[in-house]
Amino acid sequence: MENDREVLLRVEHLCQYFKMGRKELKAVDDVSFDVKRGEVFGLVGESGCGKTTTGRSIIKLYDITGGSVYFKGQRICAGTRSYKDAIKAAKQEYKTELSSLAEQEKAELEKGASKEETVEKYRALRKQAEERLQSVIDENNKQIAAAKHDQKYCDRDYAERRVSELKQEMEKSLSSAATDEERRTLKREYEEKIRVAGNERLVTSIQMIFQDPIASLNPRMTVREIVSEGLVIKGIRDKKYIDEKVYEMLELVGLVREHAGRYPHEFSGGQRQRIGIARSVIMNPDMIIADEPISALDVSIQAQVINLLNDLRDRLGLTILFIAHDLSVVKYFSDRIGVMYFGKMVELASSDEIFAHPLHPYTRSLLSAIPLPDPHYEKQRVRITYNPIAEHDYSVDLPSMREVCPGHFVYCNDAEESRYKKELGL
Repeated sequence: MENDREVLLRVEHLCQYFKMGRKELKAVDDVSFDVKRGEVFGLVGESGCGKTTTGRSIIKLYDITGGSVYFKGQRICAGTRSYKDAIKAAKQEYKTELSSLAEQEKAELEKGASKEETVEKYRALRKQAEERLQSVIDENNKQIAAAKHDQKYCDRDYAERRVSELKQEMEKSLSSAATDEERRTLKREYEEKIRVAGNERLVTSIQMIFQDPIASLNPRMTVREIVSEGLVIKGIRDKKYIDEKVYEMLELVGLVREHAGRYPHEFSGGQRQRIGIARSVIMNPDMIIADEPISALDVSIQAQVINLLNDLRDRLGLTILFIAHDLSVVKYFSDRIGVMYFGKMVELASSDEIFAHPLHPYTRSLLSAIPLPDPHYEKQRVRITYNPIAEHDYSVDLPSMREVCPGHFVYCNDAEESRYKKELGL
C-alpha cells in the first residue's frame, strides 16, 4: 500500500547555481527525488551540502537554474539552463559539421569529382544540417517559454482552475436547491469561496519552518499578527474567525491564547519555534518543509518539537520534508532518507535500509560519526573519513544515480554498482 501512495512532490534534475563573479557556485546540482503523500522524507548531509538551498528552491524563495519541481501534478518551478545548454551544444555541433562537410567537399573536388554535382550535393547536406539545428532551437525555445510561464504563472493558473471548479459546483448546487432562500444562502457561501479561491496560491500549500526561530519572526509584529498573516493574505476578512484560528493553532502547538498579544522577544527559543510551526500549520498545508527546526534548540526542547511534529503529522495527515544533519533524529522521524554531498544526492533509501545497508562511502562516514550513550561502544567506535578522490575513479566510467536494489538508489558508476550488488548478495 505504501508504494501506491500518491506522489505529492516530485523534484526532477534540480539545479541551483549562484554567480560568484565570473564563476558559478553549484549549490545544488542535478538532484531528483519524490515525496509521497503522508510520508516524512529526511534530507541529510554536512553543513553546506545544499539541503537548505534545495528546500528554499522548492518553495520558490529562489528561482531555480535548471530542472523542474512538480507539486500535486502541476509544475511550480522550472529552470531554463538545460534547454539553453542544448541550443548551445547544437550550434557547436552544427559548426563542427559544416567544417567537416567543407573538408569532404574539398577532398572530393581534388580527386576530380564533377564540380557542379559535388557543390549541389554538399549544399543539400548543409541545408539538412541547418534544418536539424533550427528544429532543435525551435523545440528548446518552446520548452524555455513553457518553463518561464510555469515559473511565473503557476499560481495564477491554479487560482483560475479553482475558481472555475467552484463555479461549476455552484451551478449544480443552485439547480438542486429546493427554495429561493436556500438558493440565496448557497450563492452567498459560494461567492465568498470563489473570492477566497481567487487569492489562493498553489505554493502556499507548501509551508516552511525555518532554521533560526528568532530571525524568521518579525520583531515588530505580535504573535497574533505573525500567525494570522497567511490567512489575511489569502483574503479572509472575518476577524472573529481569524482570532479563533490563531487561538486554536497556539493551543495545538502547546502555547496558550494569552501568548497571542506578545512579541517574539518575550519567548524562549523553543516557544519561538512553536510559533513558527503554528504559522505554518494555520494555512492547512499539504506539505511542510522543516529546515533543521531543532538545530538551534536544547536537547530537551528538541525532543518536544520532534514529538509535536509527529503529533501534527498523525493528526493533520501532513507530508514533511525534514532537513537535518542529526542522523539519529532523522532515523526516528523519517520514512525515507536522502543523503546529500557537495550539492548532489549520493544515496536514497528507506530509513531502515540506509542504517542497515549503507552503500555509499559518504553515508558510511556519516553513520560512523553518530555517538551512542555507551562507553564500551564509544571506545571501540572507528570514525570513517570520506575522501572522494581516494574512494572513486570517475576518469573513464562516469557515475549516475542507479537503483542498486528495489527502492535503494546510489550515485555510482558500473564498477561500483556491481560491487554494491555483490555486498548485498544480489
